[in-house]
Amino acid sequence: MNLNPQFLKPQDVLFLLKLVVLNGPASIFPTVPEALGLSKAEVHNSAKRVRNARLLPHNSWNPLRKNLLEFLVHGVKYVFPARHGSESIGMPTAYAAPPLNTEIASSTASLPVWPDPEGSVRGQALYPLYPSAPQAARRDPELYELLSLVDAIRIGNVREQQLAESLLKERLR
Repeated sequence: MNLNPQFLKPQDVLFLLKLVVLNGPASIFPTVPEALGLSKAEVHNSAKRVRNARLLPHNSWNPLRKNLLEFLVHGVKYVFPARHGSESIGMPTAYAAPPLNTEIASSTASLPVWPDPEGSVRGQALYPLYPSAPQAARRDPELYELLSLVDAIRIGNVREQQLAESLLKERLR
């Protein structure tokens, strides 16, 4: 089956956020597949899709930050809606993870976690945008924060979404 290459996939968001963190020249590109747990072919295809979506210019590896911010704030929760699971051990995300966990006091309700055998927190499972996201986030604290902010937009209440949007704006400048 030949799928339309124009449709974004969840790993494209992971790829773009890693490029934001790297903020460097094309020479950094070879490190991306291993850092994200993706194959070189997956990264190549992701680059094509995000370029078609006008989230990455054709002549650079630096994302179009204004376009990316607009997509993350207004589109990602509809294109890649959050999927919850049962209580699980995992890695905190959204308002339970940095940077929001210092800004928002969590209630006694179960915290959102990416199910992960290496995790240390019990909470409500929130499946990550892409299965390799927890491993990539563990290796890169800045990527972890960006992914957690995106999850806050995907699942948060209005206050959490607004705070996540504000923090994303700062990081995508």
